Amino acid sequence: MRTSRSIALALAAGLVMVGTASGQDKRIKRSALPPAVQQAVREQTEGATIRGFSQERENGQTMYEAELTVRGRTRDVLMDSTGAVVEVEQQVTMASLPAAVAAGLKAQAGKGRITKVQTITKHGTLVAYEARVVTGGKRSEIQVGPDGKPLAHEE
Repeated sequence: MRTSRSIALALAAGLVMVGTASGQDKRIKRSALPPAVQQAVREQTEGATIRGFSQERENGQTMYEAELTVRGRTRDVLMDSTGAVVEVEQQVTMASLPAAVAAGLKAQAGKGRITKVQTITKHGTLVAYEARVVTGGKRSEIQVGPDGKPLAHEE
């Protein structure tokens, strides 16, 4: 009986934690964006299809993300409340990668299958390549630096 109660409490605590973590990323309408962010969105979305917007908290700061599709590839633009672009994640093809980056991702993926690759650009500088990998039915993400070497920390 005590074990059942402990398990139930642990599950309830886990659900609260999941709810709190996912509650940080909130879908919003374009009209809810601050004026400076709306202006940045106009500039960033030219020629793109808008999939949606979200608001999130990162390091105590409110950030806004525009989720886009450009020429059939995803592009997510993260902006601060002043409209400054903080980060861009843009889908690319394996064929377009520098050889060292492709080799680094393949090495990290091991026997897994790479399903999507994105560049990660922060404040206008390419900082990493990120790939989604499926291994034995499980999904994961891996990253390498612009030189194709493993990163000391996740971007």
